[in-house]
Amino acid sequence: MNEHDVPQQLTLLPSSDVPVQFRLDADTRRRGQRHIAEIRRMLADRQAQRDAQAA
Repeated sequence: MNEHDVPQQLTLLPSSDVPVQFRLDADTRRRGQRHIAEIRRMLADRQAQRDAQAA
């Protein structure tokens, strides 16, 4: 596997190591972080429902 085949993780945090064409502005990072928080809450709610059904 060469370096072009390795997947790269998109980060929502500012980083000077990221090439300029892939940098996200502050608003985009905030929206992304908010969306990730919503997804995590949704997944936690689903897990809580599964746990409650199993008990």
